[in-house]
Amino acid sequence: MPELPEVEVVRSGLAPAVIGATITSVSVFDDRALTRHPAGAADFAGRLEGAVVVTAARRGKFLWMPLSDGLHALTAHLGMSGQLLLRAPDAPLERHERIRLGITHPLHSELAIVFADQRTFGSLAVDSLVRDGDDLIPSQVTHIARDPLDPAFDDAAFIADVRRRSSAIKRILLDQTMISGVGNIYADESLWAARIHPETLGRSLSVQALRRLLAEVRLVLGKALAEGGTSFDAQYVNVNGQAGYFAHSLNAYGRGGQPCPRCGTAIHREAFMNRSSHYCPRCQTRK
Repeated sequence: MPELPEVEVVRSGLAPAVIGATITSVSVFDDRALTRHPAGAADFAGRLEGAVVVTAARRGKFLWMPLSDGLHALTAHLGMSGQLLLRAPDAPLERHERIRLGITHPLHSELAIVFADQRTFGSLAVDSLVRDGDDLIPSQVTHIARDPLDPAFDDAAFIADVRRRSSAIKRILLDQTMISGVGNIYADESLWAARIHPETLGRSLSVQALRRLLAEVRLVLGKALAEGGTSFDAQYVNVNGQAGYFAHSLNAYGRGGQPCPRCGTAIHREAFMNRSSHYCPRCQTRK
């Protein structure tokens, strides 16, 4: 599933093309791409056609484009395989294309925003904006915590919350109501970098260890952003269809049986919540 770096790469790629653009047409080819917009395709198109996009924003794995009425936003969750692509207005349909928006921009002329999704777990929606502190966010995003790259992320509050928890620290990192945008890949990488076993209980971690972990989370996410995210197959691409290359920099995730880059011990892989955890049994001892 795309995590914070992959979604941020998409957001930053969309922004120059969509800010100030008018949505001129909406084509829905598959209603499954509107599971987060229960009013249906006609309502979705009616709310968007003629609207002007104000900006492109993100929290965790959610991406949204506030509209000029100040009340609504085009909201996207990419699910496991969703893609938002910029294409020429007359470009042929993409494989697995579900929705196409025609836009016109004062500087960039006409473009198409294509939502393609092989597994159909992603969705677009027009959602109401609600107040969250100084921010306006879609109502569908109100349960999502700020992510660690957000300047308003409260380190002290997060650390205090973790130290009250009896859950394993990896489960906490994946809890989008506590800290958003960190998925399985970057949790494994951050815990490896911080030398913390994924099953260590939150309440057993010191303030110092959690500060170190947050620092490593930010370093890992920042490096992944700089390298365009992590792409293991053609599903994870930016708005131009290009893959990220952070997969070549992974130290733990996906390296089961391979030597730890730090100590040479074989990386251990074990089942975790229908996925896998990867860690070094020597560098990341369980406490």
